[in-house]
Amino acid sequence: MSHSPSPPGMVQLCYEGVNGSCIKTPYSPGARVLLYAAFGLGAVLAVFGNLLVVTAILHFKQLHSPANFLLASLACADFLVGVTVMPFSMVRSVESCWYFGARFCALHSCCDAAFCYSSLFHLCCISIDRYIAVTDPLVYPAKFTVSVSGMCVSISWILPLVYSGAVFYTGVSNDGMEELVSALNCIGGCQIVVNQDWVLIDFLLFFIPTLVMIILYSKIFLVAKQQAIKIEHTGGKAESSSESYKARVAKRERKAAKTLGVTVVAFLISWLPYTIDTLVDAFMGFVTPAYIYEICCWGAYYNSAVNPLIYALFYPWFRKAIRVIVSGEVLKDSSSTISLFSE
Repeated sequence: MSHSPSPPGMVQLCYEGVNGSCIKTPYSPGARVLLYAAFGLGAVLAVFGNLLVVTAILHFKQLHSPANFLLASLACADFLVGVTVMPFSMVRSVESCWYFGARFCALHSCCDAAFCYSSLFHLCCISIDRYIAVTDPLVYPAKFTVSVSGMCVSISWILPLVYSGAVFYTGVSNDGMEELVSALNCIGGCQIVVNQDWVLIDFLLFFIPTLVMIILYSKIFLVAKQQAIKIEHTGGKAESSSESYKARVAKRERKAAKTLGVTVVAFLISWLPYTIDTLVDAFMGFVTPAYIYEICCWGAYYNSAVNPLIYALFYPWFRKAIRVIVSGEVLKDSSSTISLFSE
């Protein structure tokens, strides 16, 4: 990737003395330190934050539920973004050079697309789960079982991996772009060119699950509002034990849906600028300035670091689980049966 041009006579190469090397146009030393700190913080949060989520859900038996298994799988995708994508993208973005080889460039790009699409598909499955839980809370446990959750997890991993592998390892994404690929082909570069057809497919893969989530969460909040009004109107009347139980379950599911709704909104804020930029760029001749692309790209990456912060902010059980894990109590034999809920 290129940044602000170097002063005349100060041209640097990614590999000095190597014919065909890419031109290196890094930031100033001060800016590089700030960027490494900002990007590095995102990678650390993505790795350790999501590792805490996975550890908590898998270790504590009280958290073993179909919905939480989806959360753990989503955290795995975000964890892998922090491990396999963000550190290498950090060096590429700041140094404007790719020092990790052409083969790893293809693998890195494949992992980038696969894990990010996996996050999106997980969020779409979670929205379906929340819709069922809020609209029909009493029969929800029978509808969304462990096997259904496992099916959602499998689809959310297999489809993105197969799609990304097919796109980046068959070369179909740059058909008709041979001249541009040749012009960009230099030693120390890692720029994957995607033609208009595949950019449009990528956009649809983002747009369709996103539309499903928006529709479902709109219905969820409409139902939640109706339930709240109903409870308010019957507040002064005697309720049967079954009605009281149903009201408590509905309230719990609405609260969970609101929290995960925040997660979806955070995803959209993070990924929408990048998705729109790549779509417009492909049809406008790749005219987006490098710094704009970098902002959009890292805004999307940072989503993988945001989710654990949302859980820590809205889920008391997650905060308690973190305290148990960090304090070392998790090593005790009885720690897996600790109660994480106040109720």
